Amino acid sequence: MTKTMITNGVLIDGTGNNPIQDAVVVIENEKIIYAGSKTNYTERGDEKVLDVKGKTILPGMIDSHVHMTMEYAPLEERMSTPFSYMFYKAAEYLKATLHAGVTSVRDALGTDYGVKKAVEDGLIIGPRMQLSINALTITGGHGDGYTVSGNEIDLMPSGYPGMPSGKCDGVAEVRKKTREILRAGAEVIKVHATGGVLSPTDHPEFTQFSLEELKAIVEEGRFRKNVKVMAHAQGAEGIKNAVKAGVHSIEHGIFMDDEAIELMLENGTYLVPTLLAPVAVLETAEQVGMPQTAVDKSKEVIEQHKISFQKAYQAGVKIAMGTDAGVMKHGTNLRELGLMVDAGMTPMDAIVASTKTAAQCLEWDKQLGTVEAGKLADLIIVEKNPLEDIYSLAHNDQIKVVIKNGKIEKDIR
Repeated sequence: MTKTMITNGVLIDGTGNNPIQDAVVVIENEKIIYAGSKTNYTERGDEKVLDVKGKTILPGMIDSHVHMTMEYAPLEERMSTPFSYMFYKAAEYLKATLHAGVTSVRDALGTDYGVKKAVEDGLIIGPRMQLSINALTITGGHGDGYTVSGNEIDLMPSGYPGMPSGKCDGVAEVRKKTREILRAGAEVIKVHATGGVLSPTDHPEFTQFSLEELKAIVEEGRFRKNVKVMAHAQGAEGIKNAVKAGVHSIEHGIFMDDEAIELMLENGTYLVPTLLAPVAVLETAEQVGMPQTAVDKSKEVIEQHKISFQKAYQAGVKIAMGTDAGVMKHGTNLRELGLMVDAGMTPMDAIVASTKTAAQCLEWDKQLGTVEAGKLADLIIVEKNPLEDIYSLAHNDQIKVVIKNGKIEKDIR
């Protein structure tokens, strides 16, 4: 049996408890068998010692909203790139994400089961994934690539084996489409309950799907051993419809009002804010050829996004970190923590949102999210203490060691 003892570090275990100085974490095979103070651990002599020399030990970070097989690119590039090339690029994105300290992700559309299997079988490296396969969307809504020219230019290809189209209208059709998505291997159902920033023919406040359609989607998930539903929802009415229908998490939540927040608290609904998404649209607009409509909408929503986040956080809504990576470059995920702190969250709460709460949102908290005995050994070792400098996590050269399932995937000490 392989046993590794990480020693001489500061442990922030993801629970929200105070850091443990001079901590020890012991890994046997893929699991943690001890985590705590060095004074409470007796060495047996058979451990391989990893001395981190005062660096900080954290749980592997969890990004609850990514798109692992895409990265926004100029239209000409997208139109001239062969279909299968995206899978080779995905291998690069997966590696960048893992090396940024993100050991688990929830893919919010675009990644099929074959990509997940390639990671699980060791053909490529990357974070563990929870898949939505594709997102359900109405005709003319967010996710419909129809443009004012009459051409359809989707961000992600669909309709190929393993990737059903997500377009559907009416209760009977959404039931069938949900079943198709589940058949393709969805572990969470993604639905577009409102318009969005990147869609060409709608607005973030536009409501999509009726309450009855949303309830049908949630019901279909419940029939399949309680598969949860995540809802892209930016406008207040769409957020409230989604929560009333029983969705598990609200993605983005830009225009949340007080009633929406109260409903989320009553129902235990998670918020995955993705503060980085509109920021990245503005930062990269010229470089990647963002349409002017997306730029204009990002400028419109960015301050409101912060206000809604602050209100939800202060009210006690459960917040799980997510980024919308793919809209921006993969491997920049941990910028989100600094943005959450800028919007009023404490550094410790930002870490908990990215570990323990995110694991709860994905319903993986029995195995992941905190550094505790019995859990899978997903850990990162970082140069600085993020409680003192949360922004340091955004720099990948500060992520010195990444361990997933007890295996060292990155070591640049």
